[in-house]
This record gives sequence, structure tokens and C-alpha cells, in this order.
Amino acid sequence: MNASVPNLSAAPAISVVSPVYGNATLVEHLVLRIETALSVVTDSYEIVLVDDGSPDPSWSEIRRLCASHPRLIGMRLSRNFGQHHAISAGLRLTRGRRIVVMDCDLQDRPEEIPRLLAHADQGFEVVVARRVDRQDPALKRWASRAFYRLLSYLTGIAHDPAVANFGVYDRRVIDVINTMPEPIRYFPTMVRWAGFRTAALEVRHDARSQGRSGYSLAKLLRLASDIILTSSEKPLRLMVKAGFTISAIGLGVASYTLVLAVRGQFHVLGYASIIISIWTLAGLIIFLLGLVGLYVGKIFECVKQRPLFVISEVLNRPNA
Repeated sequence: MNASVPNLSAAPAISVVSPVYGNATLVEHLVLRIETALSVVTDSYEIVLVDDGSPDPSWSEIRRLCASHPRLIGMRLSRNFGQHHAISAGLRLTRGRRIVVMDCDLQDRPEEIPRLLAHADQGFEVVVARRVDRQDPALKRWASRAFYRLLSYLTGIAHDPAVANFGVYDRRVIDVINTMPEPIRYFPTMVRWAGFRTAALEVRHDARSQGRSGYSLAKLLRLASDIILTSSEKPLRLMVKAGFTISAIGLGVASYTLVLAVRGQFHVLGYASIIISIWTLAGLIIFLLGLVGLYVGKIFECVKQRPLFVISEVLNRPNA
């Protein structure tokens, strides 16, 4: 075989997975920059782009590029399943000993991949990119910090707001993640749960040059709710603590009222305080019932045992 022709049937050393949504104008730039970055490391690699039901011509771009880039694998999902389901779909197709996961908007810089791979050579199964000077709107950065602090508290696992999906992962880590059946998925939390030796490497973070984020405020809030409810039972424990606290306060007030009544010093409480107490407790009860209902809803999603995603088409499907 000619040395200049890649052996595409053999498992590559490196796989790169990137979910694509609403960034058709960036797909070619993404592929070219990844290929340039990897060319200084190895010629044994594959790139997996997963079209997550994108409403723009992203799939047409992926199809066009697959015709001229033999190392590029295109996967199209039947509809929009969400970023982390698209990542999971791409991971199932990878064959590399090391897997790079990155977003398609080029805020994650492909030029950082060789540094991440070199750091992994020091004995780490996971090397995540820690974004320095994030080029995101101030409100998004603030909300991200607040969310990750809450998530760290509820799960008992430290979550860094400067760390997202971008990183290098050993084959063993990805094999563990591929066995996880839960329908509600968040890739960084799954990686942390899997364990393994982990390091963080500071990288540059570029501003978004084109397009816009696929996450609206409503989608971000729903994602945050899903992550918290599926990652921790601490909200339920907090409910129990709140119940004990309210009961203790009620018992204390009742005891104090009884003592006053025995002494003949009891005075009927005012109408306003009674109504405020009733409405406050009623609101708290409804909130707690709603929280339990959300947990039940997530259990319902899990017991359906539906596929995590549906693949519509695969281009340049690997043979091994």
C-alpha cells in the first residue's frame, strides 16, 4: 500500500467528536483546523461530526466534506436530541485509543488539541480544557458560576465553571460512558462519575465568530434542572430537613402557646399572622410536592427504556 494513502480500516490513534447544530458556515473551518492541528501529532485519526437535527444546511456541508475528506465521518440524527445525546452518539462510533470531544462553534480552539494530548501522555486518562478568560457574555458567565456552585453542593463533586466538554479522554473512560443507559445525559458529570486520573490544562477561549448558541434561557434552565435531579438526591434530603425544621418550630410555638394558656396569659393571634402562616406553609408544601413530582417524572423517563438517539444516516462509516 502506498505510504501516502491512509489505512482507514485500522483503528485510529485519535478520534475527534463534535456535535453540530446551527453552525453550517463553520463546519469546513472546523474540519480544516482539526486536520491541521492533528497533522503535527499523527496521521492516524478520524473526525466524527454529528448533525443534531440542525435547522440550517449543516448536514449538506458535512456530506460535501465527507466526499473529499476520507477521515471524516458524518452522522445525522433523525431529529434534535440535544448536545449531550449527540456527543453520546458520536462516541459510540469512535474507534480511537484517545478521544477528543469539542464543540463546533470554534470557541474551543482545535490548535489546543496537541497540548491536551501531550498532557495526557503524563499518565492521565482525562485531560479537560480549563478555559482562561472565557469569551462569553457576562450574564452567561455569572449564571454558569452560580449553577456550578449549586451543582457542586448538591452532588458533592467539585465542578469547575471554566471546564465544559472540551478535553482528551482515554478509550477506557469512553467505554464506561458508553455503558451508561440513563436517558438524561450531561457529559462532564458522566466523566466525573467515571473517575480515572484527571488533569486540567488551561487553554485559550475564543469569542463566537458566527452564529449563536443553541441554548436559549429556557433550554439552559431545563438542562440545569435535569442535571441536578439526575445527579443527586440531596434535594430530597433537604426536604426532610426542612420538614423536621418546620415541625420543630411548630412544636416550639405550640409549647409556648400552651404555657401561656395555662398561665392565663394567652391572647388570640391576629388574623393577618394566621393567613400569612397558612399561605406560606401551603406554598412550601406545593413546592415540595412539585419537587417530588419532578423526580417521579425523571424515573418515568428512565423506565421507558427508549433509545438514547435515532441515527438517520452515516457517511464514511468505519469498517473496523
